[in-house]
Amino acid sequence: MRSLIACLPLMAVLALVAGCDKAKPPAEQAAPTTTGPAPAAGPEGSHLDRSHKGMALPALPFAAPGGAPATLGAYRGKPVLLNLWATWCGPCIKELPTLDALAAHAPGGLAVVAISQDSGGDKQVAPFWRQKGYKALVPFTDSRMGLMTALQADVLPTTILFDARGKEVWRLTGGKDWTSREAAALLAEAR
Repeated sequence: MRSLIACLPLMAVLALVAGCDKAKPPAEQAAPTTTGPAPAAGPEGSHLDRSHKGMALPALPFAAPGGAPATLGAYRGKPVLLNLWATWCGPCIKELPTLDALAAHAPGGLAVVAISQDSGGDKQVAPFWRQKGYKALVPFTDSRMGLMTALQADVLPTTILFDARGKEVWRLTGGKDWTSREAAALLAEAR
């Protein structure tokens, strides 16, 4: 029993290091699982997947800060980089500053939309947002994870590029530096 207790701190550290696709979120946060072709491996532990190409931008509602309803239809006619993330997801938190920087200087009218999948919604996300000091991104929330289900996303972070017609170009699971040259080349595919 003592050896088990001694191992608990090590097990906790290993769970944190493993990332969001390995650690299980709380039961009320459990994401849907899907099957399909394995995505291609990319740098930074990310996986680029083009198997959903042509899938339409979902019309499901989510919440703007303060709880007002919002939809992705507000970005009609613009390319959209949709990022699904959560406050408990290490890789998500690591990439958010680069998404904020991209949103501040987005090329070609690109809309960068980050939507939290935290079950606590605005009450959970707003204090986190203020603490981190993000400026260009808007802290949208989807506490029921409807977008994750509709988009068949089972890992956080998941980032999906939609072209100006509202059709999926690719999706990337895992963290990414959205200010890198490689990211710029991927984003150029929305044109």
